[in-house]
Amino acid sequence: MPRRGLGRGLDALLPGASEAELQELPVGALRPSRFQPREAFDEGRLEELANSIRQHGVVQPIVARRSGDGYEVVVGERRWRATVLAGLETIPALVRDFSDAGAMELALIENLQREDLNPMEEATAYRRLIEEFRFTQETVAERVGRERTHVAHCLRLLGLEPEVQEALRRGELSLGHGKVLAGVSNREAQRRLAGKVREGALSVRALELLVGRTPGRRKTSPAGPGDPTLQSLEERLARRLGTRVRIRPARTGGRIEILYFGPSELQRLLEGLLGEDAVL
Repeated sequence: MPRRGLGRGLDALLPGASEAELQELPVGALRPSRFQPREAFDEGRLEELANSIRQHGVVQPIVARRSGDGYEVVVGERRWRATVLAGLETIPALVRDFSDAGAMELALIENLQREDLNPMEEATAYRRLIEEFRFTQETVAERVGRERTHVAHCLRLLGLEPEVQEALRRGELSLGHGKVLAGVSNREAQRRLAGKVREGALSVRALELLVGRTPGRRKTSPAGPGDPTLQSLEERLARRLGTRVRIRPARTGGRIEILYFGPSELQRLLEGLLGEDAVL
Protein backbone atom coordinates (compact mmCIF):
# COMPACT_ATOMS: atom_id res chain seq x y z
CA MET A 1 0.00 0.00 0.00
CA PRO A 2 1.52 3.37 -1.02
CA ARG A 3 2.21 6.02 1.57
CA ARG A 4 -0.73 8.41 1.85
CA GLY A 5 -0.34 12.19 1.89
CA LEU A 6 -2.81 15.01 1.97
CA GLY A 7 -2.60 15.56 -1.75
CA ARG A 8 -2.01 18.89 -3.47
CA GLY A 9 -5.71 19.69 -3.80
CA LEU A 10 -6.53 19.10 -0.15
CA ASP A 11 -3.46 20.95 1.01
CA ALA A 12 -4.63 23.99 -1.00
CA LEU A 13 -8.16 23.77 0.42
CA LEU A 14 -7.05 23.40 4.04
CA PRO A 15 -3.65 25.07 4.42
CA GLY A 16 -1.93 24.04 7.59
CA ALA A 17 -3.49 20.57 7.70
CA SER A 18 -0.96 17.87 8.49
CA GLU A 19 -0.67 14.19 7.70
CA ALA A 20 -0.58 13.52 11.45
CA GLU A 21 -4.24 14.57 11.69
CA LEU A 22 -5.45 11.80 9.39
CA GLN A 23 -7.81 9.15 10.77
CA GLU A 24 -9.05 5.86 9.37
CA LEU A 25 -12.86 6.06 9.50
CA PRO A 26 -15.19 3.10 8.94
CA VAL A 27 -16.95 3.63 5.61
CA GLY A 28 -20.23 2.63 7.26
CA ALA A 29 -19.94 5.49 9.76
CA LEU A 30 -20.01 8.07 6.97
CA ARG A 31 -22.99 9.55 5.16
CA PRO A 32 -23.26 11.98 2.22
CA SER A 33 -23.71 15.68 2.84
CA ARG A 34 -26.90 17.52 1.92
CA PHE A 35 -24.60 20.36 0.84
CA GLN A 36 -22.96 18.34 -1.93
CA PRO A 37 -23.31 20.49 -5.07
CA ARG A 38 -23.03 17.54 -7.44
CA GLU A 39 -26.45 16.16 -8.31
CA ALA A 40 -25.34 12.92 -9.97
CA PHE A 41 -22.36 10.55 -9.99
CA ASP A 42 -21.40 8.70 -13.17
CA GLU A 43 -21.57 4.98 -12.37
CA GLY A 44 -18.95 4.05 -14.94
CA ARG A 45 -16.42 6.54 -13.59
CA LEU A 46 -17.17 5.41 -10.03
CA GLU A 47 -16.37 1.81 -10.99
CA GLU A 48 -13.12 2.94 -12.64
CA LEU A 49 -12.12 4.76 -9.47
CA ALA A 50 -13.09 1.72 -7.38
CA ASN A 51 -10.78 -0.46 -9.50
CA SER A 52 -7.95 2.02 -8.96
CA ILE A 53 -8.60 2.02 -5.20
CA ARG A 54 -8.50 -1.80 -5.13
CA GLN A 55 -5.03 -1.68 -6.68
CA HIS A 56 -3.51 1.43 -5.09
CA GLY A 57 -5.68 2.34 -2.12
CA VAL A 58 -7.15 5.78 -1.46
CA VAL A 59 -4.38 8.15 -2.50
CA GLN A 60 -6.01 11.35 -1.23
CA PRO A 61 -8.04 11.41 1.99
CA ILE A 62 -11.54 12.82 2.28
CA VAL A 63 -12.64 15.64 4.61
CA ALA A 64 -15.43 14.91 7.08
CA ARG A 65 -17.21 16.50 10.02
CA ARG A 66 -18.87 14.86 13.00
CA SER A 67 -22.60 14.33 12.66
CA GLY A 68 -24.62 12.59 15.39
CA ASP A 69 -22.96 9.27 16.15
CA GLY A 70 -21.15 9.23 12.82
CA TYR A 71 -19.57 11.49 10.24
CA GLU A 72 -20.67 13.49 7.21
CA VAL A 73 -18.55 13.71 4.06
CA VAL A 74 -17.62 17.33 3.35
CA VAL A 75 -15.08 16.80 0.55
CA GLY A 76 -14.51 13.55 -1.34
CA GLU A 77 -17.94 11.91 -1.62
CA ARG A 78 -16.96 10.32 -4.93
CA ARG A 79 -13.88 8.77 -3.32
CA TRP A 80 -15.98 7.51 -0.42
CA ARG A 81 -18.57 5.95 -2.75
CA ALA A 82 -15.82 4.31 -4.79
CA THR A 83 -14.18 3.00 -1.61
CA VAL A 84 -17.47 1.35 -0.64
CA LEU A 85 -17.69 -0.18 -4.15
CA ALA A 86 -14.10 -1.41 -3.81
CA GLY A 87 -15.06 -3.31 -0.65
CA LEU A 88 -12.70 -1.50 1.73
CA GLU A 89 -13.78 -1.16 5.34
CA THR A 90 -12.07 2.15 6.17
CA ILE A 91 -11.06 5.34 4.42
CA PRO A 92 -8.44 7.96 5.39
CA ALA A 93 -10.06 11.20 6.49
CA LEU A 94 -9.28 14.59 7.91
CA VAL A 95 -11.99 15.39 10.49
CA ARG A 96 -12.75 19.06 11.08
CA ASP A 97 -15.59 21.02 12.66
CA PHE A 98 -17.45 22.98 9.97
CA SER A 99 -20.61 25.05 10.08
CA ASP A 100 -23.25 24.24 7.47
CA ALA A 101 -22.17 27.26 5.44
CA GLY A 102 -18.51 26.28 5.76
CA ALA A 103 -19.22 22.71 4.68
CA MET A 104 -21.11 23.82 1.59
CA GLU A 105 -18.53 26.44 0.72
CA LEU A 106 -15.65 23.95 0.92
CA ALA A 107 -17.52 21.32 -1.11
CA LEU A 108 -18.34 23.87 -3.79
CA ILE A 109 -14.77 25.17 -3.99
CA GLU A 110 -13.36 21.66 -4.27
CA ASN A 111 -15.72 20.76 -7.11
CA LEU A 112 -15.06 24.02 -8.94
CA GLN A 113 -11.31 23.47 -8.69
CA ARG A 114 -11.74 20.04 -10.25
CA GLU A 115 -14.19 21.45 -12.83
CA ASP A 116 -16.56 18.63 -11.92
CA LEU A 117 -19.79 20.65 -11.86
CA ASN A 118 -22.10 21.31 -14.77
CA PRO A 119 -23.44 24.89 -15.11
CA MET A 120 -26.77 24.10 -13.42
CA GLU A 121 -25.10 22.43 -10.42
CA GLU A 122 -22.88 25.49 -10.07
CA ALA A 123 -25.85 27.88 -10.34
CA THR A 124 -27.90 25.90 -7.81
CA ALA A 125 -25.01 25.90 -5.33
CA TYR A 126 -24.64 29.68 -5.64
CA ARG A 127 -28.37 30.14 -5.04
CA ARG A 128 -28.23 27.95 -1.92
CA LEU A 129 -25.36 30.00 -0.49
CA ILE A 130 -27.41 33.16 -1.11
CA GLU A 131 -30.80 31.87 0.09
CA GLU A 132 -29.81 29.60 2.97
CA PHE A 133 -26.76 31.43 4.32
CA ARG A 134 -27.55 35.02 3.29
CA PHE A 135 -24.41 35.42 1.20
CA THR A 136 -24.39 38.29 -1.29
CA GLN A 137 -23.27 37.69 -4.86
CA GLU A 138 -20.05 39.50 -4.06
CA THR A 139 -19.41 37.30 -1.02
CA VAL A 140 -20.04 34.15 -3.07
CA ALA A 141 -17.64 35.38 -5.76
CA GLU A 142 -14.93 36.18 -3.21
CA ARG A 143 -15.26 32.83 -1.40
CA VAL A 144 -15.16 30.63 -4.50
CA GLY A 145 -12.63 32.69 -6.44
CA ARG A 146 -14.92 33.76 -9.28
CA GLU A 147 -15.83 37.15 -10.75
CA ARG A 148 -19.13 38.56 -9.49
CA THR A 149 -20.34 38.85 -13.07
CA HIS A 150 -19.73 35.11 -13.50
CA VAL A 151 -21.84 34.34 -10.42
CA ALA A 152 -24.61 36.65 -11.70
CA HIS A 153 -24.57 34.97 -15.14
CA CYS A 154 -24.80 31.52 -13.53
CA LEU A 155 -27.76 32.58 -11.38
CA ARG A 156 -29.62 33.75 -14.49
CA LEU A 157 -29.51 30.16 -15.79
CA LEU A 158 -32.02 29.24 -13.09
CA GLY A 159 -34.65 31.21 -15.00
CA LEU A 160 -34.25 29.15 -18.17
CA GLU A 161 -36.90 26.71 -19.37
CA PRO A 162 -36.62 23.33 -17.57
CA GLU A 163 -35.68 21.43 -20.73
CA VAL A 164 -32.96 23.98 -21.51
CA GLN A 165 -31.62 23.58 -17.97
CA GLU A 166 -31.60 19.80 -18.45
CA ALA A 167 -29.59 20.19 -21.67
CA LEU A 168 -27.02 22.19 -19.67
CA ARG A 169 -26.90 19.42 -17.06
CA ARG A 170 -26.28 16.79 -19.75
CA GLY A 171 -23.53 18.83 -21.37
CA GLU A 172 -25.49 19.34 -24.61
CA LEU A 173 -25.21 23.12 -24.09
CA SER A 174 -22.24 25.00 -22.68
CA LEU A 175 -22.28 27.73 -20.06
CA GLY A 176 -21.72 30.22 -22.89
CA HIS A 177 -24.82 28.94 -24.71
CA GLY A 178 -26.80 29.19 -21.47
CA LYS A 179 -25.74 32.81 -20.94
CA VAL A 180 -26.98 33.74 -24.42
CA LEU A 181 -30.28 31.89 -24.01
CA ALA A 182 -30.87 33.57 -20.64
CA GLY A 183 -31.22 36.80 -22.62
CA VAL A 184 -34.21 35.43 -24.54
CA SER A 185 -37.47 36.20 -22.76
CA ASN A 186 -39.71 34.16 -25.07
CA ARG A 187 -39.88 30.65 -23.60
CA GLU A 188 -40.70 28.92 -26.86
CA ALA A 189 -37.83 30.74 -28.55
CA GLN A 190 -35.50 29.52 -25.80
CA ARG A 191 -36.47 25.91 -26.47
CA ARG A 192 -36.26 26.30 -30.24
CA LEU A 193 -32.83 27.94 -30.15
CA ALA A 194 -31.52 25.31 -27.72
CA GLY A 195 -32.73 22.65 -30.14
CA LYS A 196 -30.83 24.31 -32.98
CA VAL A 197 -27.64 24.27 -30.89
CA ARG A 198 -28.04 20.55 -30.19
CA GLU A 199 -28.88 19.69 -33.79
CA GLY A 200 -26.21 21.80 -35.45
CA ALA A 201 -23.51 21.99 -32.77
CA LEU A 202 -23.66 25.77 -33.04
CA SER A 203 -20.90 27.85 -31.48
CA VAL A 204 -21.76 30.48 -28.89
CA ARG A 205 -21.06 33.18 -31.49
CA ALA A 206 -23.41 31.54 -34.00
CA LEU A 207 -26.10 31.37 -31.33
CA GLU A 208 -25.58 35.06 -30.54
CA LEU A 209 -26.19 35.88 -34.20
CA LEU A 210 -29.37 33.79 -34.18
CA VAL A 211 -30.59 35.46 -31.00
CA GLY A 212 -29.93 38.87 -32.56
CA ARG A 213 -32.52 38.01 -35.23
CA THR A 214 -35.02 36.47 -32.78
CA PRO A 215 -38.11 38.39 -31.59
CA GLY A 216 -38.58 38.36 -27.82
CA ARG A 217 -34.96 38.78 -26.83
CA ARG A 218 -34.22 40.91 -23.81
CA LYS A 219 -32.80 44.33 -24.61
CA THR A 220 -29.34 45.00 -23.32
CA SER A 221 -28.90 47.57 -20.59
CA PRO A 222 -28.47 51.15 -21.84
CA ALA A 223 -25.69 51.46 -19.25
CA GLY A 224 -23.31 49.54 -21.46
CA PRO A 225 -19.76 50.19 -22.65
CA GLY A 226 -20.98 53.31 -24.50
CA ASP A 227 -22.15 54.96 -21.27
CA PRO A 228 -19.34 54.65 -18.71
CA THR A 229 -20.99 57.05 -16.25
CA LEU A 230 -24.13 54.93 -15.88
CA GLN A 231 -22.06 51.74 -15.85
CA SER A 232 -19.98 53.13 -12.99
CA LEU A 233 -23.15 54.04 -11.08
CA GLU A 234 -24.50 50.51 -11.60
CA GLU A 235 -21.30 49.03 -10.19
CA ARG A 236 -21.36 51.36 -7.16
CA LEU A 237 -25.00 50.51 -6.40
CA ALA A 238 -24.25 46.79 -6.85
CA ARG A 239 -21.42 46.97 -4.34
CA ARG A 240 -23.60 48.85 -1.85
CA LEU A 241 -26.58 46.48 -2.14
CA GLY A 242 -24.64 43.25 -2.72
CA THR A 243 -26.61 42.29 -5.81
CA ARG A 244 -26.91 43.16 -9.49
CA VAL A 245 -28.40 46.57 -10.34
CA ARG A 246 -29.47 47.94 -13.72
CA ILE A 247 -30.14 51.57 -14.59
CA ARG A 248 -32.67 51.90 -17.42
CA PRO A 249 -32.78 55.51 -18.66
CA ALA A 250 -35.58 56.75 -20.90
CA ARG A 251 -36.32 60.04 -22.63
CA THR A 252 -38.16 61.61 -19.72
CA GLY A 253 -36.88 59.58 -16.78
CA GLY A 254 -36.08 55.90 -16.35
CA ARG A 255 -35.97 53.22 -13.72
CA ILE A 256 -33.53 51.38 -11.46
CA GLU A 257 -33.83 47.57 -11.34
CA ILE A 258 -32.54 45.69 -8.29
CA LEU A 259 -32.20 41.96 -8.96
CA TYR A 260 -32.59 39.27 -6.30
CA PHE A 261 -32.40 35.48 -6.43
CA GLY A 262 -34.69 34.04 -3.80
CA PRO A 263 -36.93 35.12 -0.92
CA SER A 264 -34.13 35.32 1.65
CA GLU A 265 -32.13 37.72 -0.53
CA LEU A 266 -35.26 39.81 -1.10
CA GLN A 267 -35.76 39.97 2.67
CA ARG A 268 -32.11 41.05 3.12
CA LEU A 269 -32.53 43.84 0.56
CA LEU A 270 -35.79 45.03 2.13
CA GLU A 271 -34.17 45.18 5.56
CA GLY A 272 -31.25 47.15 4.14
CA LEU A 273 -33.52 49.64 2.36
CA LEU A 274 -36.47 49.89 4.76
CA GLY A 275 -35.01 48.87 8.11
CA GLU A 276 -35.10 45.74 10.25
CA ASP A 277 -38.90 45.87 10.56
CA ALA A 278 -39.36 45.17 6.85
CA VAL A 279 -41.23 41.87 6.47
CA LEU A 280 -42.27 40.09 3.28
